[in-house]
Amino acid sequence: MLSHMDQQSAPLDDVFQALADPTRRAILSRLGAGPASVGELAAPFDMALTSLMKHLKILERGGWITTSKQGRVRTCAIQTQRFAEVGAWLYGYRGLWEA
Repeated sequence: MLSHMDQQSAPLDDVFQALADPTRRAILSRLGAGPASVGELAAPFDMALTSLMKHLKILERGGWITTSKQGRVRTCAIQTQRFAEVGAWLYGYRGLWEA
């Protein structure tokens, strides 16, 4: 049987893994301004499209973004619920940094 901490840990692992990379944080920052196509997201990065797609898959698996496809264009949008969940988790430790 998983303890309460183990049950929280698995989803949090994906959440924080997604934030661990500066490219993924930059993608989230860009998506904070609104949805964008994969091509728009790829423009500022000097990497192959397949590498960018790996970053997007990690963000999607972590619940930070959703993707949709219309015709040949794949569009990504930020999911704000993850920010609230991380904020709530951090708030649980607020007493530590205020002490």
